[in-house]
Amino acid sequence: MELKKGIWLIYLHLMLFHVNGSALNCTWPNAESLYDALDETIFSKNHLRPVNLLETPTNVSISFILVGILGVNEKAQTFTTFLWIRLEWIIEGLTWDEKECGSEKLSVKRENLWIPDIFILEFMDEDQSPITPYVYIDSRGHVMDEKPLRVVSSCKLGILKFPFDVQNCSLSFGSFIHYDSAIRMVLGLSAERILSQSREVLQTEGEWELLNITAAESLLSLDGGGYHDIVFNILLKRRPVLYVVNLLIPSCFLNTVDLFSFLLPPQSVDRSAFKMTLILGYTVFLLIMNDLLPVTGNTTPAINVFFSISLGMMVGSLLETLFITHIQNSSNPHVPRWVRIVVLQYLAPIVCLTNKQQINRVTVDLNPNPTQLVTTVGMQAPFRIHHLEIKPRPIAVDHQPEKSAHDPVMEELRKLSQDLRTISRLVERHFKEPQTLCDWTFIGIVLDRFLFLNYVLFLFSTLVAISVLWTS
Repeated sequence: MELKKGIWLIYLHLMLFHVNGSALNCTWPNAESLYDALDETIFSKNHLRPVNLLETPTNVSISFILVGILGVNEKAQTFTTFLWIRLEWIIEGLTWDEKECGSEKLSVKRENLWIPDIFILEFMDEDQSPITPYVYIDSRGHVMDEKPLRVVSSCKLGILKFPFDVQNCSLSFGSFIHYDSAIRMVLGLSAERILSQSREVLQTEGEWELLNITAAESLLSLDGGGYHDIVFNILLKRRPVLYVVNLLIPSCFLNTVDLFSFLLPPQSVDRSAFKMTLILGYTVFLLIMNDLLPVTGNTTPAINVFFSISLGMMVGSLLETLFITHIQNSSNPHVPRWVRIVVLQYLAPIVCLTNKQQINRVTVDLNPNPTQLVTTVGMQAPFRIHHLEIKPRPIAVDHQPEKSAHDPVMEELRKLSQDLRTISRLVERHFKEPQTLCDWTFIGIVLDRFLFLNYVLFLFSTLVAISVLWTS
């Protein structure tokens, strides 16, 4: 059995050599005669790889022109392109005389020839490109197969730097079933030539710009053999103008408005209402522009982080306003000592604020000298009175004989003394409360200035960090 199989293989090789090793004989110099000659010798054996010896690999030349970039789907991680592919290979031993057969080359149906099973490894969708039913074959046995191809290929997209990202998608051309001992891929045109031709005919780019195309050979080794491929790397750069105008600039405007809202007095209700309106507007802006942002399951773009930080800072500034308003309207009659130390002694110099208000005590004397009263009032008038201290003037009492306990004069003096003490307490409370409120107000101003500086510093740091990420 082994001997018979070897004899049949030798006979098959001799038949192929006899068929493919001689030139075609055409009865007439026309296409019909040439087609009949090809039908007798080649078309009937389209199921066999066109080589004299099966151990000889068929070199398939691959080249393409990138006609259009149809889209990049970040969520599905796919890259859609439209290519014009050219495959070329040689039918060994096939030749004919151009004068005898009347033609240098002939277009024949694809089904009449052996076609290599070249496909794209990253192919992810059904081929919806137009069908080209014919291929060219010339007098030297050179076959040229050109066809358009709409390719939906898988591509690992990195969107961290969106919208300033650069994507590198690969297209690997190789045989599906034949090992490298049967089919070897050969680069038909150089990568530089493919790039220049693609830029000349590129019709659809959209938001993407074609930067570069490189090519390299690849060999996948397995136990039964290896597969030889040609890998084309297509480098694309996104045009960021659309996203800068519609996303980044409006967001920066809203952040600037929120920054200048600190100029409003913190105790005013208008400041809180303004910040709440700003947060509502920013939320609506993000909802409207959500369709422009890429979505993936494993990577979050830096621009999404920037929007989240911006929204968080706006909410934080609103909470800061509420906190400062609560401090300045505090009902606590006394400022804690640690608050005075931390805020007035440490934070106030940092934010370049000093409390220049002076506390003046005015002594109101009962039955004062008219000249002294005029002088005292005239000196204290330009200053704010923070505390009023009333000291009852001692009344000289003559040493007279003791009167009864029910003396009307003594009763009136006792009532007058009680009334004076009551008035003194009320006046002291009246001037002490504004001083406490003034302290709370100043503490609120210091904290507001301190939190504002931290807001500016954090916003600036975020912008610098994201800008460095985008430009790196």
